[in-house]
This record gives sequence, C-alpha cells and structure tokens, in this order.
Amino acid sequence: MFSKELLSAVAAISFVSGAAAVSCSDPTATVASAADATQVANCQTIKGSVLISTTAGPDINIGGELTEIGGDLVCENNGAIHSLQSSSLETIGGIFQLKNVTQLNSLSFPALGEVGSIDWATLNSLPEPTFGTPGITKAKSVTIADTFIETIDGINVESLTDMNINNNRRLTKFSSSIKSLSNALYIQANGLNLTMEMPNLEWIANMTIANVTSLTVPSLKTVNGSMRFDSNYFENFLAANLTQIQEGDLSFVSNPQLQNISFPVLEKVGGGLTIANNTALGKINGFGALQDVGGAVIFRGSMDDIELPKLENVVGTLVAISTEDLTDSCNTLNKLSGGVIQGTVTTCHGNDMDANNDTSSDTSGDGSSSSGDKKGAASFAGVSMPTIVSLAAFGTFFTAFL
Repeated sequence: MFSKELLSAVAAISFVSGAAAVSCSDPTATVASAADATQVANCQTIKGSVLISTTAGPDINIGGELTEIGGDLVCENNGAIHSLQSSSLETIGGIFQLKNVTQLNSLSFPALGEVGSIDWATLNSLPEPTFGTPGITKAKSVTIADTFIETIDGINVESLTDMNINNNRRLTKFSSSIKSLSNALYIQANGLNLTMEMPNLEWIANMTIANVTSLTVPSLKTVNGSMRFDSNYFENFLAANLTQIQEGDLSFVSNPQLQNISFPVLEKVGGGLTIANNTALGKINGFGALQDVGGAVIFRGSMDDIELPKLENVVGTLVAISTEDLTDSCNTLNKLSGGVIQGTVTTCHGNDMDANNDTSSDTSGDGSSSSGDKKGAASFAGVSMPTIVSLAAFGTFFTAFL
C-alpha cells in the first residue's frame, strides 16, 4: 500500500507537470526545452505569441504542423541557443524578434512569407538567415542591427513603413525588391564594401544612406521627405527618373570619392540643397532640369564649375564656395540674386582653402555679395549643414511608427 503522503506528492507533481505543459491556446507559449518546442510544433496555429526562454537550447525546432503564430516570435538574452528553425511556419502576425542571441549560428525558416515586423539586434554568430523562395514578402518594418549577417537577400518585401540596417560589419551586399517605403530607409555603418541594389524602388518618404560603396535606384520617381548621403564611398550617383523631392532636403556631405552627381529630370527640391565636402567632385552640373528649391542652396567643395540652367526660384540664400577658381560660375549665379534667389544674401567665391572645412553658411542678412576669387568677404555663422541623423535619435523616431 502507498502512504497518503506519497500519493499526495505524486498528485502534486502531476499537477505541476500539467500546468507547465505548453498549450496551443496559451496567450504566450513559452519554449524552455526541446520537448516544449515539439509541443508547439504540433499545433497548427498558435493565436498568441511564442517565447523562447533565456535558457532554451542548443537546438530549437518548431517545425511540423505549425503554420501560423498570431502574435510574436521572440528570443531575447539567450546565450545557449545555436539553431532556431521551422520548416512549416508561414506567418508571424506580430514581431519576429531576436535580440542578444549571441551564439545563434543557424536560422532557417524556408516557408516563412509574412511577418508583422522584423527586429533583430546583437546576433554575433549568425552569418546568414535561410529563407525560401521568394522569402519574406510582407512586413511593416525591418530593423537589423549589430549582427554577423553577410547577406539578407531573403527579405523581399515590396512595401514597408521603415527599414533600418545598421552596424552589420560583415554585410557587403543588399539587394531588395522594395517598391515603396512610407516612412524611412536608414542605412549606416555596415560592411566597408556594401553594395546596395534597389531596382524596383519607386517611392520613398525619407532616405538616409551612409558608408555605402555603391547604390542603384534606377526606378525612383518621388521622394516625399528628405534624401541624405553622408560619408559614402561611391564615385557616382544617378537618379535617372527622380522628378521631385516634395518637402525635404537633398544633401551630399563628406563623400570623399564622389565624382559625379546626376539628377537629370529633377525639377523640385522642397527643402534645401546641400553639396559639401565632397573633395573629388570637380563639377556640379547634374541638375539640368532643377527649377525650384524650397530652402537654401549650399555648395562647398573643390568644384570649378556650377551649372543650374533652369533654376527659377530659391526661397532661401545661395552660398557657393570652392578651393578652385569659380569666377565664371559666380558671375552667372550672382545675376540670380534678388530675383530667382529670394534670400537676402548671395555668397559666391573661389580659391578658399577652407571651403571643405566650414560647416555653416552666410546668414548675416546684410545683403552683401561677393564674387570671383575674393576670400572671406562675408562672415559665416548660424545655419548648420545637414549631418547624419544619429542612431539614437533615429531609434526614437523609428519606434514611433511601429
């Protein structure tokens, strides 16, 4: 005969064991072991979220019957897991979140086509996620930061709110079928030889690109906000079909190898136009159709020729300063002051060895104008040149749209 005490203990153990079992109907199904993963995999649908616990591993497979997770799939602060996979999962309704999963070296989701959003950070051992064909084609936003990833070609979403790819030091190629981005594209501090191909991109709200070796956007027609290129390594930039930047700025700052900028059909820049400290850029002659600039025009660098043949309206001032002789260009630009250029000051001169160093424009408002090769005729203070948006600032901005 069993004692009452032993029977009570067995019942208690059974109760605890039953409570710990993972259910398909749990608001959050927590996977703490391979056995838990098997239970999750046997569900066809999980309406809630799936949480991979901080100690689960080393291999977690939720493939089998499972095709849909209604909520999030989350794995955070886990230093034990080496592989995470599912051959059957097609949809994640919420966030596919991987953060501080430092030993993860294999991520395989060949059937996955739709996620609410992707949020990956600090994946120090993952060289390449494995998706199927065509891969992930639907998501609201994508953030991939501080990873070991070399390529992310399996993310082929056509329409996004935001994309933020930063500090992925081994990422050297990024090709995407994205057609539109309703908020922002932010690329910074990835592999030194990162090449970007966005052949289908037609419309974007805001674009900030830094530390990129090449970028192709042959189909881009409209930028609703700002378009900024800072500290890149490409020699040429062409936006053959871009007709307008509706509200924001266009800027090229500190791109040391840039030799040619071409916007052959661009007619309008809603904000300011800044081209500065691009030391290899000898001519600014790629704006043959530009008519209207809604802010200031700032050119600082080593160019000996500036051509704006169709310019009809500049709401702000115009500043053009170069290390080279700008006499002919200044003679032409100064004639625009008081008519085409609405700002009270037009500053234009060459042979200024500090042209690539100064980071502000003349805002004295005294109506003075210089031309030819006169140096230092006006004081410079007040208007800061557009610079790279800091990652922290962008993070706050980005999160607001998730």
